[in-house]
Amino acid sequence: MSTASHPPEMTRLASYRRCVERIRSAWPAFLERRRQRLAEQGRYGKASEKVAENILEDLFTLVLDWELTDLNHQVQYADLVLTRHGIKYLLVEVKRPGALAWNRHAVERALEQAQRYAEEQHVKCIAISDGVMLYAAHPRHGGLEDRVFASLTAVEPPLDLWWLSIHGIYRPRPAVLSPAGTMEPLRLLPETAPALTLEAEATELVHPKYRLPAACFAYVGSPSRPETWKLPYRLADGSVDERRLPKAIQAILSNYRGTKVGGIPESDIPAVLLRLAEAATSLGRMPHQRGDAAEIYRQLADALEQLGYAPGEQRQGQGLLMAERSSPSPARQSSQERHTGRRLLSKDQERSS
Repeated sequence: MSTASHPPEMTRLASYRRCVERIRSAWPAFLERRRQRLAEQGRYGKASEKVAENILEDLFTLVLDWELTDLNHQVQYADLVLTRHGIKYLLVEVKRPGALAWNRHAVERALEQAQRYAEEQHVKCIAISDGVMLYAAHPRHGGLEDRVFASLTAVEPPLDLWWLSIHGIYRPRPAVLSPAGTMEPLRLLPETAPALTLEAEATELVHPKYRLPAACFAYVGSPSRPETWKLPYRLADGSVDERRLPKAIQAILSNYRGTKVGGIPESDIPAVLLRLAEAATSLGRMPHQRGDAAEIYRQLADALEQLGYAPGEQRQGQGLLMAERSSPSPARQSSQERHTGRRLLSKDQERSS
């Protein structure tokens, strides 16, 4: 992504210009060093997670401006935590090279792990990487707010890495808009998800009733507590569940079988509605897409209009909503509650997931 996509007030910063120049100048050497680190993968067909950690160490200290002393390994199960003056800014879940790109279920499991660790350590930004790709986001409003996606194999240096630099990590990132003016989502996964493996089925944390992972719910209070997952609206393969989607909307706007959904903070309802509207839009169900839209989708459009989002602008609206709410949402549970009844897994057990 070019600097043209970054806000003008950001590009005027001296720290931004220095960081971008550093990324550009260091990127070719980083790619060559990455190639050398992956030599064992060529010899033996695979490389260990340590290789991916070494690649990320090069990325943060050679391409970006973190010091080696800022990198902390195996902090309360978290693979890598970046700190500055003792403050934790970024928590990274690392997988062996090639384990995430581009496996939907592996990505979702890694994100759930990172969210659990970040919740326990009160870190506001998480990332996952396998040395091939890197994705960073903020867990907010029961979902994830995109921050950075970068291919670590690209010939062109990914300038969006600025948002993970020392002077970029603490700044709120505005929504990325397409030429049409709608929010441009970061391309994290291919359109078609690979088949779920038996190993993934056996190790993935799923809801005891719905048998679905956290990514299939419109609201996730805590990734490690399935009882806080509300409103299933996607299938296990990540596609929209056309049967459950309208029921999820009804549970908020009217009722479903006489009962409204509970357990979702009122402040998070707009983000949940936008999430459901995005799914409905992907199916072509919203009133601005068809004249005979079902009543529940008309109600959803009306609710979004009250919130200030015009038809067809759900993606843009979600980005603006997140940008406006720069302050973290209130803690949903006490430290004692988080640790009471928590699954006591060793790091080796966690790795197997």
